[in-house]
Amino acid sequence: MGRASRAEAAQHREQIVTATAQLLRERGSAGISVQDVMGAAGLSHGGFYKHFASKDELLGIATEVAFGSMLADLANLAGNDDAWGQLVDDYLSARHRDEPGTGCPNTALAGESAHASGEAPLRTAYADGLAKTLESLTTLEGLPADREAARRRAVVDLSTLVGALSLARATGKTPLSMEILETVRSELTARRHRSA
Repeated sequence: MGRASRAEAAQHREQIVTATAQLLRERGSAGISVQDVMGAAGLSHGGFYKHFASKDELLGIATEVAFGSMLADLANLAGNDDAWGQLVDDYLSARHRDEPGTGCPNTALAGESAHASGEAPLRTAYADGLAKTLESLTTLEGLPADREAARRRAVVDLSTLVGALSLARATGKTPLSMEILETVRSELTARRHRSA
């Protein structure tokens, strides 16, 4: 395979993974087929197996990519004076509720991971991404200096964020959905400032 062909193959693989990461967060694994993924990537479905051994392999890689994007966003926030406030405002926003395809995989893929078999690539990638998210959250401002206490707070805060966003998505664009987002956003921000 020539250099141009290898570069093209790598580009196609990246297109497939990126499209899958978005579709997976939007529809879940049962809601996407190989044809859907290849179509979203702008490629014919016949070339799928040149890039991946199975759909399961692709789902694991797409989960890693989704977490990688989110972790990069968290790293960019870490140096800001009000990183926690920015995170909470963005996470518990109507935009994030309405755009799961580009949103946090902790929320969008929790159910997928729960239903995957114990050794499934998606579940393995999810567990790794969740652990890295918690580690990133312990570096944000306003957490206790004690490492164990900071870790406990990160677990509670992430669980609260994921739960609130899940409930807001489950209730659609309703007044109850907005009430959940606004109430939890206000409480998390106020609690973090009180404990700082």
